[in-house]
Amino acid sequence: MRTKVLSVLAVSLLGFLMVSVIAGVFLAEGTLHPGRRPLTSQSEMQARDTAARQHWDLADVTLVASDGVPLSAWSIRPRDGNRSAVILLHGLSDNRLGMIGYAEMLLLHGFTVLMPDARAHGACGGNLATYGLLESDDIRRWVDWLEENEHPHCVFGFAESTGAAQLLQSLRSETRFCAVAAESSFSNIREIAYDRVGQFFGTGPWLGRTILRPVVEAAFAYGKWKYKLDLSQASPERVVAVTTIPILLIHGRNDSNISVRHSRHIAGRNPALVLWEVPNADHCGAVNAAPQEFGKRLVGWFESHSSTG
Repeated sequence: MRTKVLSVLAVSLLGFLMVSVIAGVFLAEGTLHPGRRPLTSQSEMQARDTAARQHWDLADVTLVASDGVPLSAWSIRPRDGNRSAVILLHGLSDNRLGMIGYAEMLLLHGFTVLMPDARAHGACGGNLATYGLLESDDIRRWVDWLEENEHPHCVFGFAESTGAAQLLQSLRSETRFCAVAAESSFSNIREIAYDRVGQFFGTGPWLGRTILRPVVEAAFAYGKWKYKLDLSQASPERVVAVTTIPILLIHGRNDSNISVRHSRHIAGRNPALVLWEVPNADHCGAVNAAPQEFGKRLVGWFESHSSTG
C-alpha cells in the first residue's frame, strides 16, 4: 500500500513538473514576444499636423543598436526652447504615440522631446522585448544622439510602465541624465512574474511565489537557454540602490496592473528618491486622476534639477 501511494505521488509530481515546464515555455514566449502596436500612417499624420499647428519642428530619427537592430524615433523641438530635452519612453505593446500627451505638455514648457519606439515595438526592428537588458544600451544611444545633435543643457527622462523599468535600469551606465521620472515601474521582473501568474488565476502574487513557482523558474530557464537572456537580471530596484541621479517615482494607489508595492520596494532602496503615490489612479493614470498636480510635479521636477546640467 505504501509503495503504491509513493508511486502515485511520484507520478503526480512528475506530471506537475512537466506541465510547469510547458507552461513556463508559453509564459517566456509571451513575455519576450509582446503584441506590437504598429505606427500607422494616419497616426503619424496626426502627430505631424499637431506639430505644424503649434509651429514645432518634428523630425524622424534613426539609429542602429549595438546588436544591429534598427531604432526609430521622433525628435520634436519647440520654437522657443529652454535648452533642455526629455526622452519619453512608452509601455509594453504600445508605441511612441502613447506618449504624445506628455510630449505636448513638455513642449509647451519649452522642452525638446525625443520619442523613441522601443525595440520590438512600433516602427523599430527586433523581435524580442528584453525588459531593460538590451533597451538600457538603446537609451544610452538616444542620449548620445541628443548630445551630438541638440546639445542640450540638460537631458531628462520620463517613462511609464515597462518603459519606466527600462529607464531606471539605464542608470546603471548612463550618468548624463540631470533627473528622471518613472511611472508605474516594476521593481524586478521576478516579482512582476509572480503578479502575472496570480492575475491569470485571480489570486495575489503568493501563488506564483509558492505552488506555481516552478512555472516561473521554467520560464526564466527557457529564456536563458533559447535566447541567451538572463531575465532575472532585469531589476530596476537593484540599479536605483546605487545611482546618484535624482529620481521621481509616480504610482497610482489603485494600479491593478503593476501594484504600488513595486514602487515602494524601489523607493526603499534609495532614501534620496521621491515617491508620489497618486490616490484613485490606476495603471499609468496619474495624469488623468490629478492632471494639474501631475503637470506641476513633472515639470517642476525637471526644472528644479536643470542647474545640474
